[in-house]
Amino acid sequence: MSQPISHPMTYRDLVPTFPDPTTWTLDQVLRHHAQVRPDALALECPEESVTLTYAAGLADAERLASGMLAAGARPGDRVVIMAANSSRFVRSWWATAVSSLVEVPVNTNYEGEFLRHQVTVVQPRFAVIDDTYAERFVAIKEQVRVIEEFWVIDTGAGIHDDAIDLLREHGWVAGDWEELLQAEPVALTAPAPQDLGAIFFTSGTTGPSKGVAMPNSQLYFFAQEVACFTRLTPEDVYLTTTPLFHGNAQFMAAYPALLAGGRAVVRPKFSASRWIDHVRDSGVTVTNFVGVMMDFAWKQAPRPDDRNNHLRCVYAAPTASSIVEEFKERYGIEAFVDAFGLTETSAPIISPYGVPRPAGAAGLQASDWFDIRLVDPETDREVAVGEIGELVVRPVHPWTCSMGYYGMPEKTVEAWRNLWFHTGDALRKDADGWFYFVDRYKDALRRRGENISSYEVEQAILGHPAVTECAVIGVPADVEAGEDEVLAAVVVDGPVDPAEILAWCAGRIPAFAVPRFMRVVDALPKTPSEKVRKAALRADGIPPGTYDRERSATVPAASPPATPAPATPAPATQTEEAHA
Repeated sequence: MSQPISHPMTYRDLVPTFPDPTTWTLDQVLRHHAQVRPDALALECPEESVTLTYAAGLADAERLASGMLAAGARPGDRVVIMAANSSRFVRSWWATAVSSLVEVPVNTNYEGEFLRHQVTVVQPRFAVIDDTYAERFVAIKEQVRVIEEFWVIDTGAGIHDDAIDLLREHGWVAGDWEELLQAEPVALTAPAPQDLGAIFFTSGTTGPSKGVAMPNSQLYFFAQEVACFTRLTPEDVYLTTTPLFHGNAQFMAAYPALLAGGRAVVRPKFSASRWIDHVRDSGVTVTNFVGVMMDFAWKQAPRPDDRNNHLRCVYAAPTASSIVEEFKERYGIEAFVDAFGLTETSAPIISPYGVPRPAGAAGLQASDWFDIRLVDPETDREVAVGEIGELVVRPVHPWTCSMGYYGMPEKTVEAWRNLWFHTGDALRKDADGWFYFVDRYKDALRRRGENISSYEVEQAILGHPAVTECAVIGVPADVEAGEDEVLAAVVVDGPVDPAEILAWCAGRIPAFAVPRFMRVVDALPKTPSEKVRKAALRADGIPPGTYDRERSATVPAASPPATPAPATPAPATQTEEAHA
């Protein structure tokens, strides 16, 4: 008797709020809701005591855009926005969206060469900046003369007028951001879905950062994905505390709330100790965690009123599976959801709302919208189910992925070889269709014949109550040529013995993956966008003071540090951006 054929599950719940793809622009979204729910709150910025309805938000966006056009901006011009989270950042973003200008959000940590590179790549004529960043542009003035005019936001630091004067002294036109709101209305050019809407830069962990050219339709679609897998409605309130210069805050939090006709709550930064207060204060129903934010919030002392909130859904990328059920119970949360994607591709892998996930699973293929495969990174040939392969992606529908890397055609061709976008991420898929992130290929390790995911080891070590940050790398083995020993660099809260952390790993990490070496550091080296620079850790090797588990002692000062070894990619025979 023949056995029934088992078909892997896929994600099939992605149904656009606006069915017509020719309306997939933020301009259309804002105008729709300003018409059907003009008095509903669209934006709340508690630190500024600012709220905006859809009608008022659209009116502000149109006035700001009119001011930009009056200054000479034309459709397609790039507008740099370098500012901390605020209502003025949000309204500047909306202004570009309703006038066919191209938003270029810049990391507020950038200066010098980092800032020069991004300005040089995108060639913007205009910039909206906080007054606190004026000096950074003056410091590289000869390299960024392409900028013609600055609109300066008053941050309350007492330097607003001085910042404008400084920019003017160095040859730029500069004025108060508020003056844009006084502009006479002019006719605005409505953007098309396929037009370039924004350029978001990658973090550049292995080279110069690349500007991801995102059409309006992709920005809409990414937001639509989040709106679907979090089940947003007009009654929802979505809190974001991550920087607006990252996609996580813009098209994966604020934009989804707007698309659904709900309210976006924007705060300047994440506070683990005040997270639940922020949720409660604004009546938040949905929020997101990135990286270790979930763990930081969990490690706060429990309160009797933790469940006194309206939070029903958390989008955590990644979801810390070891604490998720306890987290839901503690705060009374209905569902945790996750997705896997990149700024370049949107999210081709999504976890269904309310569906139990295997531990560590990121989600299922959004099969109506993406073709995806796991392939051998050397041959691009598909690997078998259960084996590790590089995730490659291509869209089923037009304008739901990026247009490439702005001003870097050679990087675009390299990433899209064989007509698939190559993510550089190592994943595996089980027989039921669930995908599991294993590592970035460049961060994968191999020790004594076993492949090790640095990501999975890091997640396990972060479960230790004293560990606040962790990065795992490979260092040269002193016995087995060509393979690695595992080193964990950790930031800890209070005095803790590295041996105690390593002993704690027993039973939580496979024996072959437990780090041999552990460094306690004050801080991990990071890029300006807060991604860990593992190359810098590898360059340090095994410095004196590192604890060696095999010798039960620290490495003495007389021992020469090991030279860095390249990480060995996990072959596809054994079991970043990373999460978007």
